[in-house]
Amino acid sequence: MGYVDTTGVYLGAQEERLAASNAPDEHKTSLDQDSFLTILVAQLTHQDPLNPMEDTEMTSQLAQFSSLEQLTSINSGISALNETMAQDDMLTAVSFIGKEVKAEGYKVSLDDGNASTIYYGFGETVTRIMMNIYDSEGAIVRTVELGSKEAGTYQYTWDGKDENGNQLDDGQYGVGILGEDTGGDYVMVQTEISGRVDAVVNENGTQYLRLADGRFVNLLNVKEVVDPDASSVVDPTDTSGEDGEAGA
Repeated sequence: MGYVDTTGVYLGAQEERLAASNAPDEHKTSLDQDSFLTILVAQLTHQDPLNPMEDTEMTSQLAQFSSLEQLTSINSGISALNETMAQDDMLTAVSFIGKEVKAEGYKVSLDDGNASTIYYGFGETVTRIMMNIYDSEGAIVRTVELGSKEAGTYQYTWDGKDENGNQLDDGQYGVGILGEDTGGDYVMVQTEISGRVDAVVNENGTQYLRLADGRFVNLLNVKEVVDPDASSVVDPTDTSGEDGEAGA
């Protein structure tokens, strides 16, 4: 009496004995190329002459195995490519150490009462702009009214104080900016942060840049990189207001 193997191929009694004799001590959960060819040869050798395997059946089995082999090769190639890309990303991230970067983010640091700069911008006129600053528990410690802004990029430097004018402890704080467009709909504004990179961290294949003040930014979110040892170029048209904002 025959049986059907894990690939759905019917095996006669002789093939069953052959498969059993060639079976390793440890049970296989998948059919590799050698095993497939061994079973196929056994089928062709021991098939009933009066009831040979149909050509279409053999072709179907070969096509299935060919597709499986190709998929296995593709998966192996993708895995190797992912490993290579991860190594390349790490090497790229390491080159950022010692550089000043600007990246998407919502964390600002307070050090000796001095806060890091917050950058934000709009593609259209936005009104009733409010900036909320959050502590580590998510509670709002300060709300700053920024009024209305035309399309452009701006920056703001927080004074490190709460709503009552008390100086807050050093640490990291979250920032959220919300405004309204000309149609009265709420607009959530993307913020950017800056700082000097002092380390690179790989977490589950994702590269993060650690800034000198302890904040982290995703390598993919970096918008600008500046070499602090290079001469800086100042835009003569750039102006700053009393609140630390600058129009671009």
